[in-house]
Amino acid sequence: MPTRLFCFIGGDTGSWRVASIEAITGAPLPSAGRLGIVSGPEVPVGSDAAWVLRGITSNERYAVSREDKRQIVARQLALGRPEASFAALIPIRKNAAWWALTQAERQHVFEAQSRHASIGLKHFPELARRLHHCRDLAENEPFDFLTWFEYAPADEVAFNKLLAELRATEEWKYVEREVDIRLVREGG
Repeated sequence: MPTRLFCFIGGDTGSWRVASIEAITGAPLPSAGRLGIVSGPEVPVGSDAAWVLRGITSNERYAVSREDKRQIVARQLALGRPEASFAALIPIRKNAAWWALTQAERQHVFEAQSRHASIGLKHFPELARRLHHCRDLAENEPFDFLTWFEYAPADEVAFNKLLAELRATEEWKYVEREVDIRLVREGG
């Protein structure tokens, strides 16, 4: 059975070279030259780890319409494609006001006000992604969500456009910490 727990380890080893780490909102992460990704129940922390971010894949939290879901499933590309040698890890922490909203209120911001899913659909199939939830692991995790994206170098403009559109939405008013980590796959 595949694991749902992933550790993203910033340090001196890993198959992804860190091209940049930029704090968009809130505190930055320490610099790291490489990123390793480990799946499994153990949290490997080597002496070279500048930081370890943990997240677990989970069920959908914010419903999309059946048609949007059908389109996402039909168009979503797989992770690990050879041509997708660029990646981004976007850790996000929402503020207390977000978590004070009811599930229905968060859904309304997500779907009706921000149109999160429809913005994402505009950028499929160029981008592959996997969302990781951190709050399911512990309340003291530094982020609430880790989103992993992979894309071909030619699709970097589309990826940047996706981020700009999402960051301009009502939902992003609730983001208190966001770090944009850009990566290039090397050695395989």
